[in-house]
Amino acid sequence: MTRRVFRRALLVSLLLLGAAGAASYTVKAGDTLYSVARANTTTVAELTRVNRLSGTTLEVGQVLMLPGSAASAPAVVTPAQITPAPTVPSTGTSSLQGVTVRVPANLKMGEGFTLRLSGARAGQATVRFPSELGEDVRRPAEVLKPVGAAGEFVVPGRVVLGKTTPVVYEVSVGGDLVRGQIPVTALDQPIQHLNLPGSVTNKLQDPARAAEEAAVEKAYARRTPQVWSRPFAPALAAARGTSSGFGQPRTYKAGGPVAYHYGTDFPAPTGTPILAVNDGTVVVAGKYPVRGGLVVIDHGAGVVSMYFHQSRVLAKVGQKVTRGQKIGEVGTTGLSAGPHLHLEVRVRGEATNPSGWMNRLWPR
Repeated sequence: MTRRVFRRALLVSLLLLGAAGAASYTVKAGDTLYSVARANTTTVAELTRVNRLSGTTLEVGQVLMLPGSAASAPAVVTPAQITPAPTVPSTGTSSLQGVTVRVPANLKMGEGFTLRLSGARAGQATVRFPSELGEDVRRPAEVLKPVGAAGEFVVPGRVVLGKTTPVVYEVSVGGDLVRGQIPVTALDQPIQHLNLPGSVTNKLQDPARAAEEAAVEKAYARRTPQVWSRPFAPALAAARGTSSGFGQPRTYKAGGPVAYHYGTDFPAPTGTPILAVNDGTVVVAGKYPVRGGLVVIDHGAGVVSMYFHQSRVLAKVGQKVTRGQKIGEVGTTGLSAGPHLHLEVRVRGEATNPSGWMNRLWPR
């Protein structure tokens, strides 16, 4: 195969999926894949393919993408997005093609997302995000291996808070490379001035903070296999709204610096059970100056969930937990002015909006 023919074939086989305007269906009690397929004039096979389902079990509240929506109609990558590697094999074969790349059409600051790969060689691809080189992130432009099997693979991505320049991604397959970018918009949230009392903000200068930060950084650095197989679920059985949203710019005391809120706060009475959002291994469990009673769960694939300010920490380091298992109780320990759960979901150490994970196996 000539270089020109090979590049044309690669251009056709590497596609992007725009998620804007996607039609979806939220699973209700009593629904089955068959009933959802019949009601939406499609088939079980198509629902399974589009949503990359590994079985037939559905969860109430789970969001299913419907075949034929904008999210299931790939758009061809433009030639400007293709950057050939320095050397293209002179004897390329059709097995070097057959890789489909799907990404969201747009993103918001702080959003988690999924780059999806399918095809015979999808498992051989590597992915990196070169736009991270200009960001204050951990391990920028890390070379990532897709997670999955049977020709369906994913790589979780994240947009750091404070970033509004496009996310640039690169997918390498053999000796060839495709590059694309996803536009990012701001959250446009007003600054929240907490004006916490000195008895609370003094915890920011606690000497024990160094050990606290070292513990969470060690958790962020973990790269273990994915262990969950069901959609993520809420950490509180009956959340009563939120008191501070994800990505909220805030000050903790008058005249203090503005910092982003890396999680979502859920007010609840002291003692309310806190539940693991998905299967994983507990890698941090204890009391700390700022995060208070803290549990960190490693779910694999660079994804960890974090639960702050607990009055009682029931989980133990090294413990295997399952989705919905009680790991602690709501409190107001650490940098907190009232009983609530601060929940974080981080991808390779960077905070993502927890709501983007709920009732999904992966964010969009």
